[in-house]
Amino acid sequence: MRHMARMRRGAMTAALLAATMTCSLLAGCTRDGAIDDGRGRTQGPSQDQDSTPSSGSVLAVKIDNVRAARPQTGLEAADVVYAEQVEGGLSRLMAVYATRFPKVIGPVRSARESDLELLRQFDEPTLAFSGAQHKLLPLINKAPLHAQPPETASGAYYRGTDKPPPHNLYLRPQRLVGSAPGSAALTTGFRFGPAPAGGSPETSRTVRFPAARFTFTWSDSRQRWLVDMDGTPTVTTEGKKVAPATVVVQYVKVRASQFHDFLGNNTPYTETVGSGKAKVLRDGRAFDVNWARPSATDGTEFTTTDGAPMNFPRGQVWVVFAKA
Repeated sequence: MRHMARMRRGAMTAALLAATMTCSLLAGCTRDGAIDDGRGRTQGPSQDQDSTPSSGSVLAVKIDNVRAARPQTGLEAADVVYAEQVEGGLSRLMAVYATRFPKVIGPVRSARESDLELLRQFDEPTLAFSGAQHKLLPLINKAPLHAQPPETASGAYYRGTDKPPPHNLYLRPQRLVGSAPGSAALTTGFRFGPAPAGGSPETSRTVRFPAARFTFTWSDSRQRWLVDMDGTPTVTTEGKKVAPATVVVQYVKVRASQFHDFLGNNTPYTETVGSGKAKVLRDGRAFDVNWARPSATDGTEFTTTDGAPMNFPRGQVWVVFAKA
């Protein structure tokens, strides 16, 4: 079965490579090299529900996060949202879904090399994305994941009319992978339970990238962190405020990769294997913690300064990768 899956991924990559080479000769390529048609190991549920057996693996979706792409769709339903730095100091999101699928997710944009390392913690996840730098495509093919761009799953994607291309590509997740696999597929290493002792009162925390910023403000009434991005409240197209229960500011090494966009800007590589410091925001408090991910196939463990496991409350988790 793995051999057949790899053969299918090989055929997919050949098609993607041909499409990307064509894109380089035509107008309509996006700023980051995405293909565009010009038309526009500790487990626990992150949602407020009991743990359910896994019937598959997670769905990870690369989501556009420049101003022109907002408001996004389906972001509030993700179990985990990762925020990483991309070219020009901007940000991009990777939303991970396991416990429930919204009807629509997007806008969908291109993949990065860092995504491959980050996704190794899951068992052959499905990655939904739109294009990639053409030299990265062979690495995507070799990765233990199911790559599903529009070129191989056109029936699951559509172009919306609410935004100009390339910020209007949307995914219908059930057409791509069927039903959600369940919380047991979330092999992130996160632990869920009561808050440890300690921490400091925290009402707001801002994380800055060179050309982007995230602000998380505690809401007593909702018992959640309200998200602002680049100074604007994060609200989905359905009018829902994005409000995670936990925010992790994880300090990591962000280095230059071997890849560039078509303007020559280097693509940052975010190293998520290793160890370091982090801030965990929960229940209106900030906790100084250590993080450790020994290998790419491991989840990330968070411990307090005295070595005790750091528990998260039930609900959505945002992880913002900040430069150490």
